[in-house]
This record gives sequence, C-alpha cells and structure tokens, in this order.
Amino acid sequence: MTTRVACLGDSLTRAQISADYLDLLERRHAPGDVRLARFGANGDFTHNLLQRLDAVVGDPPDVITVLIGTNDAQASLAGYPVERAMKRKRLPRRPSAGWFQQCLGAVVTRLRAETDATIGLLSLPVLGQQIDGAAAQASQAYSRMIAEVAATHEVAYLPLHERQIEELRRADPSPIPYRAPTPAAGLGVLLQHAVLRRSLDTISRRRGLVLTTDHVHQNSRGAALIAEVIDAGLPARSA
Repeated sequence: MTTRVACLGDSLTRAQISADYLDLLERRHAPGDVRLARFGANGDFTHNLLQRLDAVVGDPPDVITVLIGTNDAQASLAGYPVERAMKRKRLPRRPSAGWFQQCLGAVVTRLRAETDATIGLLSLPVLGQQIDGAAAQASQAYSRMIAEVAATHEVAYLPLHERQIEELRRADPSPIPYRAPTPAAGLGVLLQHAVLRRSLDTISRRRGLVLTTDHVHQNSRGAALIAEVIDAGLPARSA
C-alpha cells in the first residue's frame, strides 16, 4: 500500500536553493512505498501557506507534514527587511509571533476539518550555527510556539530543531556569525550550483557551515535530518 505524503512549506520544501529533503525521504523507503507531493513556495510566511491550502485539501493525502515559520522567525531579528518582505509576499500586516501562531493554528484547523490525514508539524531548522546567538534563539522560540500549536490541536510534533541542535553540539562548529540570506546571495548560490557545478555541500564547506549553505537553506546533512525526523515521527502506513 502506497502512502501519499504532502509536504507543505517554504523554500526549504521547494528545494531550489536548498537540498531536497523530499528526495532523501523517498530514498528511505522501498520503491512505491510512498508518493510525495511538494507544496513549497520560496519566501513564504505562515500566512501565505494558509492562503494556498486548496490544492492540498482538494486531493487529500494520507499524511501531511508542515515545515513553515523560518521566514516568520527571521522577521523577528534586528535588521531584517520587514517592509520589503511584506510587499514581496503581500502580507496584510507586520509579521509577529502572535500572528504566526494564529496562522499556523488556522492551517491545522483547516487541514483537520477537510482531510483525514495524519498531520505533523516540524519545529524549525536552526538559524545559523551559533546555538546561543540571536538567530538560533529566534528559531528556538518559534519552535516552542509550533509545539504549543501541535499540542493544542492534537497533531504530531516533529522535533527537527532539537535534532539539529544535537547535531551542531556534536559537530562543535566554528562560531561563524549569522548573516541573513539576501536575494543576491540566493542567486549566488544558484549560480555556483548550476553554472560552476559546485554541490551545495561544497558551498557549505567553503563557508565553514555544518547544516546549511547560508545559515538558512539546508545542505544534504541538514536535509537528511529533516527526512529522518519526518520518518521517525510519521511512519508510513502498512498495508
């Protein structure tokens, strides 16, 4: 029996400038065991995801994973270009922690009301690799909110943030200061990857980064942890 899995999220799920965790998740199973559907959009805030659920509920899967909130968390950091993001993503109000929780709760409410899927909310990947830095602390704070929403709505909580913290502590990486990715930086990664044929892991290694290419988007090691956490928390259904 094939398990149909819908993966919802932002650029980490879209996987144009991030290693593809859907591909890694599929490889963890025998051929035909899972069929994955990708619902990722670059730069999305949780509000944006809420607006595009029709495609998900129109053909309900067996399992739904939600990996969203990285952009919401980044917007809480000093220096983040909030106004530019609001214009680009057509946000009706300024991002905030409270609005994030409200939108995520609304996402879960609709998915529960209009599908019979098993739903799992992933906590956020760690922003940057300075565990005590402001960026990592923001991703931790938003991950705690995700846990609260999961508990309130009685859906699975998949502890990605916690797993990545473990990995970073084990790796003991250099304390490279966090830098928020810019559109120009994203284009630079695409050019290195597509034109110079450098792997995302090579880009990470050159920058001294363990799980990401740019403090946000995942290399294969970071993406593998996403696939691992999904697989552990939401095992495929058996026939």
